[in-house]
Amino acid sequence: MPSRVTQGMLNTQLLRNLNSNLNRMDNLQNQLATGRKINKPSDDPVGISFSMRYRSELSANDQYKKNVDATTSWLEYSDTMLDQAGTVLQRARELAVSGANGTNSEESYKAFKNEVDQLYSQMISIGNSQFNGKYVFNGQITDQKPYPDDADAMNATPEQGEIRFEIGLGVRISANVTGTQVFGEAGDETNIYQVLKTLSEGLDEQDSEKVSSALGLLDERMSKFLSVRADVGAKINRIELAQNRLEDIDLNVQSLKSKIEDADMAEVITNLKMDENVYQASLSAGTKLIMPSLMDYLR
Repeated sequence: MPSRVTQGMLNTQLLRNLNSNLNRMDNLQNQLATGRKINKPSDDPVGISFSMRYRSELSANDQYKKNVDATTSWLEYSDTMLDQAGTVLQRARELAVSGANGTNSEESYKAFKNEVDQLYSQMISIGNSQFNGKYVFNGQITDQKPYPDDADAMNATPEQGEIRFEIGLGVRISANVTGTQVFGEAGDETNIYQVLKTLSEGLDEQDSEKVSSALGLLDERMSKFLSVRADVGAKINRIELAQNRLEDIDLNVQSLKSKIEDADMAEVITNLKMDENVYQASLSAGTKLIMPSLMDYLR
C-alpha cells in the first residue's frame, strides 16, 4: 500500500525546500557581492586547500622578487662604482704612458704627479663607496670603511664575506664584490693603491724606469679589474633572467588561484535569477497547497 501523506508532511517538505532554495540564493548573493566562489572553507573544502597552497606560493614568490630587486640595486650600484674606478685606472695609465717618456719637463712631471695623487684620493673615495648607508666593498661588515682616508690604503684588508640573497627555491646569489677583488690584496704589488703610490713616486723622482714598471703593474691590475667587472655584468644578466622567471611564475599561479577562488559572474547571475524564479514559483505553489484544510470542506 502507498504510504499516507499528511498535510503536516506536505507543509514540512515545502518549508524544507524553500529553506534550501533560500540557502542557494544566499550563497549566490555572497558570490555576487564578493566576486569569489569560496567565501568560507565549507564552500569548497578541496578548493580551499589548493587556494591556500597558491597563496603560500605567491607570498614566497613576492619575497623572491623583493630579493631580486635588492640584488639588482646592489649589483648595479657596484657596477657604477666599478665604472668610475675604471675611468680612474684609464687616466692613471695615460699619465703613466706620458711619464714613461724621458723627454718630459720638470713641470710636466710635477703636473703628472699632482694628478696621480688626486686619482689616488679619488680611488680611496670609490673604495669607501656607500649604498643606502652601507659600504659596498667591505664584505658583510657594511658599517665600517674598508679603506682609511690616508696613505695607508694599500695595507688595508677589507672583509671578504659575501652578501647573498635567495632569488628562488634553494637558489642563492652573491650581490657584492669585495675590495680585495677590485683593488687587490694588501702587500700585493698590483694593489691599485700601491701601484698609484709607486707611480706618484716615480713621477716625483722623474724616474722613467720606475714609471714604466708602475705602468706594467697597472696593466696587470686592469686585467684583473676587468675580470671582476665582467663577473658583475654576468650576475646582472642572470638576475634579469630570474626576474622574468619569477614574473612568469606569478602570472601562472595567479591564474590558477583565480580559477579556484573567483566566481564566474555571468554564471552566478544566471543561477541567481533562476533560483529567484524557482523561489517565487515555490511560494505560489505553496500557498495553494497549505491553504485548504478540513474546516474549508466542512463549511
